[in-house]
Amino acid sequence: MYDQEFVTNPDAEDVGSRIDPVLARSWLLVNGAQFERFEPASRSRADIVIIDIEDAVAPKDKVAARDNAVRWMTEGHDDWVRINGFGTPWWADDLAALSKTSVGGVMLAMVESMDHVTETANRLPNVPIVALVETARGLERIGEIASAKGTFRLAFGIGDFRRDTGFGENPMTLAYARSRFTIAAKAAHLPSAIDGPTVGSSALKLSEATSVSVEFGMTGKICLTPDQCAPVNEGLSPSQDDIKWAREFFAEFDADGGEIRNGSDLPRIARATKILDLARAYGITTSTYATDEAGHSTAPSDTYHY
Repeated sequence: MYDQEFVTNPDAEDVGSRIDPVLARSWLLVNGAQFERFEPASRSRADIVIIDIEDAVAPKDKVAARDNAVRWMTEGHDDWVRINGFGTPWWADDLAALSKTSVGGVMLAMVESMDHVTETANRLPNVPIVALVETARGLERIGEIASAKGTFRLAFGIGDFRRDTGFGENPMTLAYARSRFTIAAKAAHLPSAIDGPTVGSSALKLSEATSVSVEFGMTGKICLTPDQCAPVNEGLSPSQDDIKWAREFFAEFDADGGEIRNGSDLPRIARATKILDLARAYGITTSTYATDEAGHSTAPSDTYHY
């Protein structure tokens, strides 16, 4: 079934390359008021670059940041923009300006109802919208927001959500919220949700936070600096062990006649297929396979994320 060999190539994921936003893992926010940061961001490991003209920008600099985003697009780029929320003094002007550009998509801040998405989509047709849900009110309506015409993916605005609710930073306090995002996305047939950012530069903290995202079925994560992108990409991708298990499973399945043997085969086929498809999409390669003493690699559990 899957007999294509993977060859080790550490440079398969080119710096500055972009991934289909359906599969995008790292969503890098870049301060819209600092034009000089756009070019370095475009050469980063980010799957998606988002020029931020919302939270990162003071009210007095909003117009200048919007102009920077438009200038960047008119220079031939098609990155994304995080725009100001529905009902703010800048929302309508953000959309009017971006409607004349090559913007690749928008992340809409402070989404609290499906109308916020549909009104944005009406003014910016045929442009994908990531609905950034950041409040208790938004979470209570997340099913409606996910099913709104124009919603492309959901994203979790952790910082504002914690300020709104008073929740702490322990991952367990946000377990319910993250579960709601994943369930709403799946029920609306959307790609999996994008988790919020991790503040700070600790590699261990970022790795642990990305593992939490995976545990809750989230397949993207907002990044605050370019150096966060590569670790996030790695953490949200199939591992070498996953790929080895998938290859070995298909080899064993084909050797056994390629026929369904029991009730676990179909979910395992689906999981193994997804692992290998994602590995190819992300340019992840391997040429050797670690095995146990019996010559078999260890399979992920039946509840594995992929």
